[in-house]
Amino acid sequence: MSTFPTEFERTDIGEIQIAPEVIEVIAGLATIEVDGVAGMSGGFAGGIAELLGRKNLSRGVKVEVGQREAAVDVSVIVKYGHRLPEVAAQIQRNVKRSIETMTGLTVIEVNVQIHDVHLETVDRQEESEFTHRVK
Repeated sequence: MSTFPTEFERTDIGEIQIAPEVIEVIAGLATIEVDGVAGMSGGFAGGIAELLGRKNLSRGVKVEVGQREAAVDVSVIVKYGHRLPEVAAQIQRNVKRSIETMTGLTVIEVNVQIHDVHLETVDRQEESEFTHRVK
């Protein structure tokens, strides 16, 4: 999907425009709020994955914005142990609600692509026991 700047609304004293990048940031924040999301992924062509805590809030998010509607694609990494369909459905609900509440646009679709599953690091004690098992 590509992003297109658009005239959002004309008032008595001028135009109100919301840049597509703003919608991407809103969608990114709404995505990482969901329990089970480990981070955002730039997709297969978008480079390496970005785990939570990084600054680029629009990584892994693509939007198409019209005058009254928006469509969103998000690419995510899910934490191991979470049900993937439930995490994806919660992302869809949260992204739709956040964009519609903050911008007034109608979100017609939120596509979620799960690109990876993030495994928690092995506990150091378990790791040391394993490495010292054979001498």
